[in-house]
Amino acid sequence: MAGRQVQLPELMFRAWLLGFDALTVVWLRSVRIGAGGAVAEREARRMVGEKVSAAAEAQWRLASGAFGLAPLSIFSGLMQFYAPRVRSNRRRLTRK
Repeated sequence: MAGRQVQLPELMFRAWLLGFDALTVVWLRSVRIGAGGAVAEREARRMVGEKVSAAAEAQWRLASGAFGLAPLSIFSGLMQFYAPRVRSNRRRLTRK
């Protein structure tokens, strides 16, 4: 959130929401992969590719200082980085 300082209670709440979304994605992916077959294989490959790509980009941003230097700034930046990715997967996995 460029231009404004995020307060700790807001960060904690956003972290809780991200954690809940991540837990939902883990559960939905576990069910999909556990079912086996071609869909499961595609989901597993997609999951690994997404994780490797996101981790590499997040590490680059951390190393370059893109999230700032203060601990809360880094925490906020990482949540802003990962939240859209997690939400996108939750939406995709809950569509019928």
